Formats: sequence, C-alpha cells, structure tokens
Amino acid sequence: MRSVLSSPDRPTTDFVAVFTEHARRHPDAPVVRQALGRGRYAVVTFRRLVDRADACARALSAAGVGPGTRVCLLVPPGPQLGPLLLALARLGAVLVVVDPGMPPRQLTACLAEAAPEVFIGIPLAHAARTLLRWGRGSVRLPITVGRRWFWGGPTLDRLVAGAPPAAVPQTPDLDAVGAVAFTSGSTGPAKPVEFLGRHLAAQVELIAGVIDLPPGGRWLSTFPPFALAGPLLGLELVVPDVDPVRSATAPPGPLAAEIQRSGVAGMFAAPATLDRLARHCVDRGLVLGTLRLVLSAGASLTPRAARRLRRCLPPDALLYSVYGATECLPVSAIESRELLDGPARAAERGEGTCVGRPLPGNTVRVIRVDDGPIEAWSDDLAVPPGGIGEITVTGPSTSERYPGRERHTALAKIRDGDRVVHRTGDLGRVDEDGRLWFLGRKSQRVRTPRGDLCTEQVEPVADTVPGVRRSALVGVGEPGRQVPVLCVEAERGADRRRITADVLALLATAGVAHVLFHRRFPVDARHRSKIVRERLARWAARRLPAPTPRETP
Repeated sequence: MRSVLSSPDRPTTDFVAVFTEHARRHPDAPVVRQALGRGRYAVVTFRRLVDRADACARALSAAGVGPGTRVCLLVPPGPQLGPLLLALARLGAVLVVVDPGMPPRQLTACLAEAAPEVFIGIPLAHAARTLLRWGRGSVRLPITVGRRWFWGGPTLDRLVAGAPPAAVPQTPDLDAVGAVAFTSGSTGPAKPVEFLGRHLAAQVELIAGVIDLPPGGRWLSTFPPFALAGPLLGLELVVPDVDPVRSATAPPGPLAAEIQRSGVAGMFAAPATLDRLARHCVDRGLVLGTLRLVLSAGASLTPRAARRLRRCLPPDALLYSVYGATECLPVSAIESRELLDGPARAAERGEGTCVGRPLPGNTVRVIRVDDGPIEAWSDDLAVPPGGIGEITVTGPSTSERYPGRERHTALAKIRDGDRVVHRTGDLGRVDEDGRLWFLGRKSQRVRTPRGDLCTEQVEPVADTVPGVRRSALVGVGEPGRQVPVLCVEAERGADRRRITADVLALLATAGVAHVLFHRRFPVDARHRSKIVRERLARWAARRLPAPTPRETP
C-alpha cells in the first residue's frame, strides 16, 4: 500500500498539503490534461494549479467565504475545479456536493436542505439555478465560472482580478466539517452525509491502497468526486471531451479513442461505463494497450462484465472491483483474476458476489438483520461465522451522521465506544478467507412465504443465460407474501421465449415463476449502474396480476 497522506510519525493530513508538496517537488509536471476536441488539449502544471488556488483563495476570502461557509460547487473536472477545491479547503469552507445528473426536483430539494450561502458554477449551472430556483433564500453570493448571462453576482475572474493581496490559511482543521454530500437516492430519498476533514483525507488514503501507478502516469476518471484522486498521487488527470453529467451513457467510441490517444495508464469508472466500453472494444477487436489499472465502483462488477473487459486489456493489467457506500468509501476491493477464479463460479451458483477483503483500517462485521435502530454495539449482534446478515463498517472514512436527519442517523449508526459503526443497508457474509460477499440491499430483499430471497442469489444465475443483458429480482405483494419476479433486459435480437424457459428452469428451486422483459431498467442518477428496483417493482406489479392464495408459493 502506497501511503501518500500519512506516515508513522504524522497523523493523516489534508490534500492541500499534498498538492503543495507535489508543486514544490515537480512544479512543471502536468497535473490536468483537458481534451478540447480535434486532438487539442489544455494542460495545467502543478505550479499553475497551486498559483491559481492561491488567487482563488484570496478572492473568495475577500468576498466573505471563510470557515463554515456552505459552498455549492458545480464545475466539471478540468483546469478550474482543482484550484477551487484547494481554495475552499484552505478557507475551511463546507463543500455541498450534489450530483447535477439527479432529477431536477430531487436536486432542488437537496439544495433547499443544504442551504448553501455561496453558489459557484459554470453558466449552465447558474441558468438551471435561476430557472429552477436552486438555493432560493440561502444563496447570497452567486459566482460564475465563465461568462455571466442574465443572473446577478460576479464572475470568478473579476473577483480574482480585484482581490487584495492577503494571507490565507494553509492547514484546514481536519476535525471540522469539510463537506456535506448527498446520497444518490437510488434506494430512497437522497440524504445528506456529513464528512469531517479527516474523513475526506482518509478516503484518498484508502484509495491509494489500490492505486499502484508510478508518478507522472496518466489517470482518467469519469466519476467526478474522485477525479482528483489521481493528481493527489502525483498522476496526470486526463479529462475526456465528454459531458460529465452523461458520462455513463455517452458513446463509448470517443472514450476508447481518448484512452488510446492520451496513453492513459489508469482509469476509474462505474461498471455500466466499463461494460459499454468493453462491448465497443470487443466488437472491434480493440485492445487498450496503455491501461495498467482499472478501478470499478458504484455497483458490483459482474463476472461476465469482468471477463469481457479483460479481453480488451493487456494481460498484465489490474482490474479492481471496489465496494463501498457514500457514507464509508472505499470499504474493500478484489482484483478480477481472483474474482474470476472461484468466486465467479460461486456467484453464478447463487452464493452472492465477492467484493474482496476489507482495506487496511476498515473493520467489517456482519450483524443480524434488524429493520429498527440499534443504539449501542454489542458482540451478540454479530451473526455466526459465514452467516448472512447486514454489513457494517467502521473505519477512518466512515461518516458519523446525517445532519438534520436524526431518524436516519439512528437507523444507520451504532455507537461503539468512541467509534461509530455504519450500517450499510447491504446484506452479505464473510467467508473463511476473510473475504466479503455482497448479497443485495436489505430493503430490496424479496420476502416470500418460503423465506427471503436476496437479489445477488438470483440475478447472477439468470445472467448466465445467453441473451440476458442483465436482470433484476423484485417482489410483488406485501412483505412476507411477495411473489418473486425476474425482470430482464435482453440483448438485441434475443429469443425471449427461450430466455424465459431457460431462466425459469434455472430458478425453479428459488421459487421464481415469472419473467418480465423491460426495455431499459431505471437506474440511479450518479453511476447509471445501480438498478432502482423500487421503481421496477411498481412496474412489475402493474404487469403481473395480484397474487391469489393458489399462486402464492
């Protein structure tokens, strides 16, 4: 594990110090390479990035941004994002993190709850803010990155040009609130997650444990919250010419071309993005020869997607599936060779999906399933070795509360002395080798009269049937009397009758007797990989007659 943020004689520090140190050692090394189209790039060095961060910090400080100021930042990865993040960290501001890909109504609700005082964004973000009234009643200072149109407030360039010379803090308080990030809301309403500065630093420290690329290598991320993980390790961030809001659904061809053109060595993306990229490359016989490391996060990397992706990577490339949640990211990781050895066959037999061993510093324990709050930890909460239960995590990046949401905090957090245990809401188990297995969301288990069915006990089995692109298990009816229904996205031109027959034959022992075909599953706004099974269940209920006593298994 390559430690970049801490050492035996120094506690975990912040990314401000890391960037400053990189700038001191390698001032002229590129840190951001943004594609502008037609083979043109905007290149930023460490020296320019830190100098711009100094200027932004002085300007924002003069405008009244300081410790505790809530700032919503809607700027895509590129030359402007890094300096602004560094400047806000130095000032001790609280970053409000929302996903611009969220449905407009949900995003409006998140910003109303977060109540940012300052809104920094590109013109398109300000146009949406004005028309949809984001942050109405709370935003006192709108700052435009780029050209201002019909809204008020200064541009960032004007603030920087008019800022007086002044010193700004260099070391943020790691015990102060550093960010409030909203969950994607894929399994319910989006919730605000509060991170202290040390939680944010620990996230990068944990990610460093699975990123093993030499300094100076090129790193591409289609996942904006981790777009700066590479530069923090001394890598050069390549920003593709792709809309970050639609990166998960963008055509894979330009992404593959950018990887080849830029000589990208490492990549971080959601499984849906990687699967579409792999399909594109396999269909054309392309091998992304410069890639040495690929990280997949946001949902489980299926064995089938891992096999397909390995076909377009060099033989010695590393492909990791990273498991975690917004509240405690990352938790564990597994390399594709280990995944495709024994765990893949186990997954396709209905034993769950292996997500690897916990990363150093994380304590993972599986507790009995309980839908109510648990106030204090006790050892009798744990299930027997190998038993199935709810996955809990305690670690340096684990958030401690949902601000303003006492009920949600009580349901998801357990006090364990001076530590906080996070209940992930995921079902799983730990095997005899210490590896964690994911079996699905607790709220999405199908509760039948014969017992509970977990999504990962069924879907990987169905996904082995030729013609099934992906599947989703949902329950129709009241909990305890639910009828399990398998929804299927089929490959183009697949024989649906044959798929239905094959799936029902494989899943007969699980009690699945209904297969419904869906054109395109509803997915979460952030990764486009997590299936929103709650919406799919409502759709299935409309397609399936209400169960009668005779139909109930």
